[in-house]
Amino acid sequence: MSMKTGMWVGKILIMLVIGLGIAFGISIGTMYLWNWLVPELFNGPIINFWQTIGLLALSKIFFWSFGSKCHCHQGQRAGGPWKYYWKDKWGKMSPDDRERIKQKMKEKWCYKEENTQAGS
Repeated sequence: MSMKTGMWVGKILIMLVIGLGIAFGISIGTMYLWNWLVPELFNGPIINFWQTIGLLALSKIFFWSFGSKCHCHQGQRAGGPWKYYWKDKWGKMSPDDRERIKQKMKEKWCYKEENTQAGS
């Protein structure tokens, strides 16, 4: 085994140990947080380490992506598949229509400015 190969094996082992340490820390942290909050707040059960691992795996299945939803797939960037549709639609609008849409969005989503001269 050459010196370069030995360095790569060492780096891989170090990364593996760090990864396992992080996974262990997250599991222990989740277990203590669960056992601190859930029994008291919701009258739920106290769980052990392996149940915590199962809970984290279940949350991964239900809530996290497995990589099948790659946002860089097919040239899609921030904004998703609708980005180009709305960009094209916005480009075809007249300036009056754009201003009307902007005003509606501002009224719906932005805080209304308070009239500071209300008392005078």
